[in-house]
Amino acid sequence: MKISIFGLGYVGAVSAGCLAQEGHTVIGVDPYQPKVDLINSGKTPVIEQDIGDIMANVVKDGRLRATTDIQDAVDNTDMSFICVGTPSLINGGLDLKYVRSVCEQIGRAIRDKDGFHVVVARSTMLPGSMTDVVIPTLEEASGKKAGTDFGVCNNPEFLREGTAVYDFFNPPKTVIGETDTRSGDLLASIYEKLNAPLIKTDVQTAEMVKYSDNVWHALKVGFANEIGNIAKAAGIDGHAVMDIFCQDTKLNLSSYYMKPGFAFGGSCLPKDVRALTYKAHTLDVNVPILDSIMTSNRSQIDKGLRMIMEKGNRNIGILGFSFKAGTDDLRESPLVEVIERLLGKGYNLKLYDRNVKIASLVGANRDYILNQIPHISKLMVDSVDEVLAHADTVVIGNGDKAFSTILDRLKDGQVVVDLVRITPDTIQDARYDGICW
Repeated sequence: MKISIFGLGYVGAVSAGCLAQEGHTVIGVDPYQPKVDLINSGKTPVIEQDIGDIMANVVKDGRLRATTDIQDAVDNTDMSFICVGTPSLINGGLDLKYVRSVCEQIGRAIRDKDGFHVVVARSTMLPGSMTDVVIPTLEEASGKKAGTDFGVCNNPEFLREGTAVYDFFNPPKTVIGETDTRSGDLLASIYEKLNAPLIKTDVQTAEMVKYSDNVWHALKVGFANEIGNIAKAAGIDGHAVMDIFCQDTKLNLSSYYMKPGFAFGGSCLPKDVRALTYKAHTLDVNVPILDSIMTSNRSQIDKGLRMIMEKGNRNIGILGFSFKAGTDDLRESPLVEVIERLLGKGYNLKLYDRNVKIASLVGANRDYILNQIPHISKLMVDSVDEVLAHADTVVIGNGDKAFSTILDRLKDGQVVVDLVRITPDTIQDARYDGICW
């Protein structure tokens, strides 16, 4: 394919060299003439392992050249990658002036161009930037319609400095946010030789994936540092702890616990978070990330409660209130707190959980629930049907599969607040509201 790359900084230069090495014909575009001259002489404008040799070879073979001429680059390519910088503003937002400028330039260049041209945003941008900035700017400058007259995709990069060339050819995944199937397929064809999952989605999801990745990496660094600081203060080798921690790929380094939903609860997580942060404080170790975990969890409880109350109904039915489906453990179940707060505000509740029977609760579990909600037995019913007969707002509180068909059983005027995503399918129904979807 013939590809133009706008912005020959770190991402742009690496992408240009690697795509040319793959056999594509690449034109690099940058307003800074010395950088253009450097590439045309077969030298790299960035310091990165292997890219120097790649640049020398692909320029010598005629597969890569650089220019300051936007029209030349667009006219002679089928696809344009936007790889310009998106620096921070003082308030923490992003300055998209370079993205906007490049979109104006590309838009003007494709105004009179025959043929279908695809514009691919590779620059890191906050969710909404494609629909609010990139696409409108391209359409206004070109006088054409995105998805019809030209294509637009978002293609976040996952390149680490120091291993960028390796990462380009060995990515953890390839994500393509497409506005139309034709554009997405053309872009996907570039990556067909790579041994990595290729995921096609909408542009907003692609934008959000990039930030989810980077912020998760930042959180991991901060988490490991705080664990290491506590360990050192307690006379323990933090590396030894985290080496063992990282050997667990079933729970610790896995997709487990990584589904958005309601707050965590149970007999372990809340207690152990509080205990470890207490230990840190007794050692005079500052742990702002760990300290914020329970605050974040409480915010999710508040959000769930607010969603229920905003439906405007006084009769509430809750399906599943143990902290996890398939268990009768009610200790520190976030649903128990929601029930308690709804009762305090005068709501009429009916509860159903096939695993919770007051008569069979024993020990700490029984003491916990009878102390938190002493009249819970009067609120409990024996079937889903009884909850549906009572409730105007139905709350799905845990992932019991018996609740997956609730939408099919609703009466007129009833609504559902889903705290667990009872079905993996996307539900487009005005009666349904998911807490994180």
